[in-house]
Amino acid sequence: MSAQVENSIPLLAEVKLQAQVLIPILRTLRMEMGKDKADVIVARALRDWVRSVYLRIGEKQAGSPREKWQGVWNELRPRIGDVVERELLRDDNDARDYNVKRCGFAEFFKALGEPELGALLVCDFDYYVAEVGAPTVELTRTQTIMEGAPYCDFRYRFKRG
Repeated sequence: MSAQVENSIPLLAEVKLQAQVLIPILRTLRMEMGKDKADVIVARALRDWVRSVYLRIGEKQAGSPREKWQGVWNELRPRIGDVVERELLRDDNDARDYNVKRCGFAEFFKALGEPELGALLVCDFDYYVAEVGAPTVELTRTQTIMEGAPYCDFRYRFKRG
C-alpha cells in the first residue's frame, strides 16, 4: 500500500505495480528456503509495513478516533473506485455493515495464483484503518472473496465516548 493516500493513481494500479516487484521476490525466496518459511517472512514484513503506513496516515487526520478513521476512508474510496462493489446493509451512529460482492483486487491476485499476497497487501489493511479509529471503531470480518468466500462481510461497530 502507498505511504501517501493522497496519491492520485488508482489503488488497483498501485497494487499491480507492487505485485510486479513482490511476486518475483516471493517466488525466489520460496525456491531458496521453501514455501512455508518464505511466506512467513514476507507476511511478517508486509504486515508490519502496511500497518505502519496506515497508522501514519491516521495520525495526520484531525479529530476524534472515529473522525480520523472516516478521514482515511474518505481519501481511500476515490482511489478504490468501482473496483469494489459494496452492498450497504446498515449505516447509522452505532454500526456500518456492508458486504463486498465483487472485488477486483481478489480477481487480480487469484489470476496470479497469489491470493495470500493479495490478502496481505489489500485485505489486511482494512483492520489497520480500523485501528486508526480505535478504541471507538471496531471491525469484524469473518470471510473474504480473496480467501474464496462468495463475499466479504464488513461489520463496523462504533462505541461512543
